[in-house]
Amino acid sequence: MNAPAPHTDDHGEPLPAAVFARRAEDLWDASVLARGPWDPRAQHGGAPCALFVHIAEQAMAEPGWQLGRLTVELIRPVPLGELRTRCATEPARSTARVAIDLLSGDKLVARAQVLMLRQTEVPLPGDVPLWSPDRLLPPPSECHEPLLIGGLPRGVSFYGTTMDTLNAQGDPSRPGPGSAWFRTAMPMVEGHQNSPAMRAVAAADFGNGLSWVLPAERYLFTNADISVHLFRPPMGEWVGLQSQTQMDASGAGIAMSRLFDERGSIGIAAQTLVLRER
Repeated sequence: MNAPAPHTDDHGEPLPAAVFARRAEDLWDASVLARGPWDPRAQHGGAPCALFVHIAEQAMAEPGWQLGRLTVELIRPVPLGELRTRCATEPARSTARVAIDLLSGDKLVARAQVLMLRQTEVPLPGDVPLWSPDRLLPPPSECHEPLLIGGLPRGVSFYGTTMDTLNAQGDPSRPGPGSAWFRTAMPMVEGHQNSPAMRAVAAADFGNGLSWVLPAERYLFTNADISVHLFRPPMGEWVGLQSQTQMDASGAGIAMSRLFDERGSIGIAAQTLVLRER
């Protein structure tokens, strides 16, 4: 898969144990494993997305809940280092809403609205398909090349170290739609396994890079938000994205992704993009 090995950097030095470490009830330390592609001091959007889902899942007082929607506003670049969260939960009988603020010092850097759904067994007619029969092909077992997005920096990062990638469809060296498989190679939160929903949202934020239409050497096309909708959690290690980006000369764009596991579709994601020349 991706090099280097998951627990050492290019020089053989040990890596942090996880993307985030909890220092107190509402204090977190974001390691270099969260680093994004646009600024070495800032995180990839998939990192805070995974943290928000972890916090929401931990806020549920009982088992039997699943992620229905995650909407994240990336208000400022989310820095590495110490961060603080504020969390408020509004439970109901079949849904729960969790609002989470992420702060660096006194500055609000990101905000999430999480919709959790209570799992319920619903008898359905046998001739009603539970989800689209569409699958992302080829499956991970038949993909052999990592996803190499031109213009993105190498070294320890969320893209290069925390995630394993496999290109599935399209040529990532050329602009246009693309499809790829993503697998978490490191724990998102120290001392905790990555939940299926955390793995899904960590992958979902790669849509704009996977389906780039402008070269990253000349342009920034960062996402100011992301909204992920899941109707079932992914099964297995790999999460697939089938993504397409559209942009306008006004400086705005959108990246739209379908999400898959090896059995079929699991949901959708959308990112609002801010386009700038470097």
